[in-house]
Amino acid sequence: MTAIRVLIADDQMMVRQGFTVLLNAEPGIEVVGQAVDGEDAVAKVAELAPDVVLMDIRMPRLGGIDATRRITAPAGATVKVLVLTTFDLDEYVYEALRAGASGFLLKDASADELAHAVRVVAGGDALLSPNLTKRLIAEFSRTAGAPRAPLRERVGGLTERETEVLSLIAQGLSNAEIAARLVLAEQTVKTHVSRILVKLGLRDRTQAAVFAYETGLVRPAGY
Repeated sequence: MTAIRVLIADDQMMVRQGFTVLLNAEPGIEVVGQAVDGEDAVAKVAELAPDVVLMDIRMPRLGGIDATRRITAPAGATVKVLVLTTFDLDEYVYEALRAGASGFLLKDASADELAHAVRVVAGGDALLSPNLTKRLIAEFSRTAGAPRAPLRERVGGLTERETEVLSLIAQGLSNAEIAARLVLAEQTVKTHVSRILVKLGLRDRTQAAVFAYETGLVRPAGY
């Protein structure tokens, strides 16, 4: 089995080295490089072709949000970005998710949580399950204003069932939980999720959740 290739981008050497030690101790994960800022991260992605980038947000020269956008924007880009943050409610994290990140992780995460996060995003899923991510998306989507017309029109291309599945994705439910809620086979849910991503031109479940909030399909609790 091929190891998951990881690039760590953070301007603090101790963070880079600490995560490198933790991840290299995990079976099936290999840290292939370190980047000291966003510009370095973009260059190292082109050079090393990692599967996952652990991306700090606040870095000199080029910040993590712009670096994430550059890394994930090219057609056919397969590298996944996992944003690192010190705070569980960081306004920049939501922007990073919009820029193409597949999820976020607190810097004080345990070794098990770190390895799990890397494996989740490398597997093509998104780190959306933790309540922190749901709360963050809900919190900062409220500041986006009224749903934009082009986004609302794109929702119209989904079937009723796909719209229902999208709504549940945005609420943080897993495929198994969606299957139980809608009384469907889990494989059927996976098929719906794949079709939703293709129809909307989205990368993963996190992007789908952001889209659902931005279109007004799902409203944060209390709003």
